[in-house]
Amino acid sequence: MDLKRLQRIDDYRWTLPLAPGENRAPVVLYGSEPLLASMDDKVLEQIANVARLPGLVGAAMTMPDAHWGYGFPIGGVAAFDPEQGGIISAGGVGFDISCGIRCLRSNLSLADLTPRLERLADALFEAIPAGVGVEGNLELSSKELDEVLEGGARWALGRGYGVPDDLEYVEERGCMAGAVPANVSELAKKRQRGEMGTLGSGNHYLEVQGVERIYDRPAATAFGLWEGQVLVSIHCGSRGLGHQIGTEYLVSMAKAARRLGISLPDRELACAPITSPEGQQYLGAMYAGLNCALANRQILTHLTREVFSRLIPEAVLETLYDVSHNTCKAETHSVDGVERLLYVHRKGATRAFGPGHPALPARYHAVGQPVIIGGSMGTGSYILVGTTEGEQRAFSSASHGAGRALSRHQALKQWQGREVIDELARRGILIRTRSLRGAAEEAPGAYKDVDLVAEATERAGLARRVALLRPLACVKG
Repeated sequence: MDLKRLQRIDDYRWTLPLAPGENRAPVVLYGSEPLLASMDDKVLEQIANVARLPGLVGAAMTMPDAHWGYGFPIGGVAAFDPEQGGIISAGGVGFDISCGIRCLRSNLSLADLTPRLERLADALFEAIPAGVGVEGNLELSSKELDEVLEGGARWALGRGYGVPDDLEYVEERGCMAGAVPANVSELAKKRQRGEMGTLGSGNHYLEVQGVERIYDRPAATAFGLWEGQVLVSIHCGSRGLGHQIGTEYLVSMAKAARRLGISLPDRELACAPITSPEGQQYLGAMYAGLNCALANRQILTHLTREVFSRLIPEAVLETLYDVSHNTCKAETHSVDGVERLLYVHRKGATRAFGPGHPALPARYHAVGQPVIIGGSMGTGSYILVGTTEGEQRAFSSASHGAGRALSRHQALKQWQGREVIDELARRGILIRTRSLRGAAEEAPGAYKDVDLVAEATERAGLARRVALLRPLACVKG
């Protein structure tokens, strides 16, 4: 990105000045100078276009891990007021609705795990359905799938997947209100019937990790974290159903925009007023997709526990937190001292409520929400905590991962999958995957430096670092 086009607010905040006669809301980009310089100029173009959409409140923002996506940049955040013509955009949510991370803490130390790590990696790979088109062992009827879309992780719990305490540590207590399964097409449902309890492909993973460093001991204590502890992170979303919802509603939103005379700066930003029939229909479908993803991660949690209990009977895996990073949700935020109900789009950005927020479980109420920044399969990941400052700066939003530095096509030109896997094995990181091509596409070097992203997220005031995690074994599609 050409930094000469930007104006520096401080070391970790930048803005794009208005051109003469230009009519749009402010743009704020979070990140260090090196991170912004490494971004594609397309990120700046896309977030400036978001700032031209109707009903935007405050600034259109990008997180430190931003890269260009469809319509909104990945790492884009924007809030809209329904009472001022605010819109909802399928491109502002993303195709993988409610893609997110479920993090599990264990009672195991690295010493407990090391002698059994290879067997555990093999067993997880065998038990966790992963890969393009791979289906699980759960085949749902149309009626059952509607129950999933309405009930989310609560439905999965009712079917015996997990324990009641899990729901306390899942956003929306495991079930997003307002889901309307009837707003989801039969084609979308057909794509999902065999995919519940599956990991998928691309950047999705199940990773066994070790806590290498604690930054914030009070928050770590509240989160139940300690150095040398074993964790598991499950990164996946709503699979084929979410992608089909996004594809179909982009078409209906484009028609709505034309019908209502909404001028789109980019056709990929097809949108509809939140209060319009099209906007409400998409919300009902998107919330159904969110519930699908929450149920999916709940089932995968259960499958993971089964593997651990079989190989390591003394293992206990508790849900630390589960939060999505492809959503649009109605939230109350203070704007210029006035409480307003806003619809906050977070595409490749994680919700990050600060201490005292009423949505937090009692255990975390005094410290804030766990925020999970996932790394690539050969680098670290981070657990952070939401802050009051972040609520004020970015509608309680933070980075969601390292963010791609190279496209998958570019990665394939630089790496071979077998070489990536062998190199990581030499570093003590076990990779289990059905796709050597996928391993090359997801090579650690194809992503930004997650350490720089986490540091910038903290220094920008969005969330505070709590713990650094290092990968031990990673299951990929």
